[in-house]
Amino acid sequence: MAAEKRPFVLVICGPTASGKSSTAIEIALQLNGEIVSADSMQIYRGMDIGTAKVTPHEQALVRHHLIDCCELGESFSVARYKELATAAIRDIQSRGKLAIVCGGTGQYIQALVQGIDYVEIPADPELRESLNQRAREEGLDRLFQELSLVDPAAAHTIKPQDQKRIVRALEIYHQTGRPKSDHLAESLLKGPDFKFIVYCLTHQRAMLYDKINQRVQTMVEQGLVEEVRQLIALTAGPAATTAWQAIGYKEIIAHLQGQKDLQDAISDIAQATRRYAKRQLTWFRNMQDVHWIQDLNPDQAACVILDDLKKQAIF
Repeated sequence: MAAEKRPFVLVICGPTASGKSSTAIEIALQLNGEIVSADSMQIYRGMDIGTAKVTPHEQALVRHHLIDCCELGESFSVARYKELATAAIRDIQSRGKLAIVCGGTGQYIQALVQGIDYVEIPADPELRESLNQRAREEGLDRLFQELSLVDPAAAHTIKPQDQKRIVRALEIYHQTGRPKSDHLAESLLKGPDFKFIVYCLTHQRAMLYDKINQRVQTMVEQGLVEEVRQLIALTAGPAATTAWQAIGYKEIIAHLQGQKDLQDAISDIAQATRRYAKRQLTWFRNMQDVHWIQDLNPDQAACVILDDLKKQAIF
């Protein structure tokens, strides 16, 4: 589709606690929009407090998509996200509304903005376990060296200590006989389905970290410990699923299992969240054509974005 004929989609991204959701809601109210979440943990039902999920009141103000669409035990891939998000965007636009993608999961946003057409390569549990066993016996650096030989492009983007991604890249290579990077290159051939305009919210590091620390404390005061306790009861105990590895949940699980006291768990959550925010910023800085907005509250950020869109005569 020709670029000039592709309908615009607004993207509001940024690190955790940067004010994305409130900004997106204000813009949606002003421009008759609906929001498509780009958060890899808000997809799970019941994970509300620890993911800073938009409240029922906020969802009543503006319709949100791709929130509460999975059970805790379900697996969910980037490919699945792109499929569902694309369908949601088309639905929103078919009703004459503005689609606003809002979230902090860089892979989800990149999949949409770059138009990555992922081909699902199912996991091979037996092969994966054999690779993990090799990592335990031979050392992860040995597997990383192997990946560097068979798929240097993938190895360049993966940290030598990231066992999960190293194993997955080797799994794909052994399953298909082709490097993961080849599959990725093919997935980019189609291009994006929409024309995106991307705004990234951020704050100076000290300010952002203060916001994160306060958010974690607020989550605990709102009942994060009880939320995790109830989810464990509903699911017959924490399993080795993606949902239970979420920041805020794994630390509280450790507390409930008697491995650490609550204050240590809170400190660990804040530290892990700050580190995650740093990774998010790195991801968004590597994206092209991003409009950066710094040190503004949600109302101010919304005004700046609305003024910019008006100047560009986009909406």
